[in-house]
Amino acid sequence: MNRLFISLNLPDNVIKEIIGLRDKICTKKNIRWEPIGKLHLTIKFIGDVSDEMMDKISNELLFVNNYQSIKCSFSKFGVFYRDDKPYILWAGLTVDESLFDMITEVNTRLEKLSIPIEQRQFNPHITLLRIKKDPGINFVNSFKNFTFKPILFTANTITLYKSILHPEGSEYIKIKNYKLKELEK
Repeated sequence: MNRLFISLNLPDNVIKEIIGLRDKICTKKNIRWEPIGKLHLTIKFIGDVSDEMMDKISNELLFVNNYQSIKCSFSKFGVFYRDDKPYILWAGLTVDESLFDMITEVNTRLEKLSIPIEQRQFNPHITLLRIKKDPGINFVNSFKNFTFKPILFTANTITLYKSILHPEGSEYIKIKNYKLKELEK
């Protein structure tokens, strides 16, 4: 089986800026941050599928090449909670409406392949840290209260990834990249 997801990829310079801000806020050395290679915006988690279905999904997604590059901005940090405890530290994004249109079309097309539509509302973010032990309110507030000038950028590739779970964490393998059209001037 292949555990798949689809992501919008961020330019390297933007990832470096996000990490620079993250490191400015938190100087602790013993934190196991998400690796740079895993920082992306998940637009659809697919789950486990056969090799044959993976090929069908890969081909079905060719339509994304018809979309223009996505205008984005990174403007805040935040935290998701589970059972009133912080469990994900994230970098929040504002994205162009066309990404929401693309996600709707992804869901419609993949539903024809018996892949269910995500019921949760899409919340554009990049996972920076999976919190295993409560870091305390000061850690959480230092990120939530940090303000900075938004980082504007354009994302121009979508990737279908395979995620392999290991005891030490997941490994991402690119199945196929899809290039978005350049923005019209």
